[in-house]
Amino acid sequence: MSNRKRLYFDSEFTGLHQRTTLISIGIVSTEGERFYAEFTDYDKDQVKDWIVENVIQNLTLQDKPTNYFNKTIDKQWHVKGDSNWIKTHLIQFLELFESIEFWSDNLAYDWVLFCQLFGHALHIPQQVYYIPFDLATLLYIKGVDPDITREEFVMEAIRGKKMGDKHNALWDAELVKLCVEKAHRIQ
Repeated sequence: MSNRKRLYFDSEFTGLHQRTTLISIGIVSTEGERFYAEFTDYDKDQVKDWIVENVIQNLTLQDKPTNYFNKTIDKQWHVKGDSNWIKTHLIQFLELFESIEFWSDNLAYDWVLFCQLFGHALHIPQQVYYIPFDLATLLYIKGVDPDITREEFVMEAIRGKKMGDKHNALWDAELVKLCVEKAHRIQ
């Protein structure tokens, strides 16, 4: 096992197609640092009703001005702006960690869009391990149906807690964290 810090992430984007654009990204560390960003430069022409009802409605910084940034003393980062603004703050957030491995759920789009934010995969910050890890694959290897709802899989961990709304990138990143932690405990 390495000494890399695990960061769990999720992104919301304009659709399951090659030209999709980021709407939001959420990242949670094992120690509780959080990064949440909402993009103002996503392609609004690609947004269909499902995205409006399930993603746009769950954005939490809509009332904040463009180029918004807030970092709390407990390392909670909230950013709203265009891709360059978010990239600048994301780089600063990632500098909190010496060595990073990323985990996501069905990460095909998440990882490509993450790398695209930096130009391409060869430009991601150097402390980020170039191989991402996938919750769905981990579940499959552990003998758990990878199609199980994530809330059902970690029901005991979230029972009674108000964590957020599904399809909010930060809530989904929190859910990925709980699921990966539980899956790693399965013998």
